Amino acid sequence: MLKKFKEFALKGNVIDLAVGVIIGAAFQAIVSSLVNDIIMPAISLIFGDVDFSDLAYTIGGVSIRYGAFITAVVNFLLVAFTLFLFVTYISKLNEKLEKAKLDQLANLGHLNEKIFKNKKSKKKVEDEKVPEPTTKICPYCLSEIHFKATRCPHCTSELEKTKEN
Repeated sequence: MLKKFKEFALKGNVIDLAVGVIIGAAFQAIVSSLVNDIIMPAISLIFGDVDFSDLAYTIGGVSIRYGAFITAVVNFLLVAFTLFLFVTYISKLNEKLEKAKLDQLANLGHLNEKIFKNKKSKKKVEDEKVPEPTTKICPYCLSEIHFKATRCPHCTSELEKTKEN
């Protein structure tokens, strides 16, 4: 039983979820501060005091605090809208990065087609101007580095010398 629990607790999905919850709690503090300290005061300037928490209806000695509920709903809507804007912005950034990567791959595909056609028609590749590579991949940490680098700036591994170095 303990072995099964250990396998479950140390699975990647559970750890990823735990990290997500912790980061989410920290991020929630940032968003709450943004809403409470920046957005709500700005709204108060425009519409006056928007804190409804003092509104209540008393029946038979019991106080129904509907104002606190309204304030909670308004805060929720502001937090949800702020998160929506943030996630939308991050999604657009990710789309741009993906498009840039796809464009690079497409350019490599065109270059490979030219090389293949040249080999097929028995032309020399040197006849066409093939751009020299500007980057290479570090064989140790797989980071993209400058083509003429002799040491990886990410993992500091010493690289083999090439003709250009």
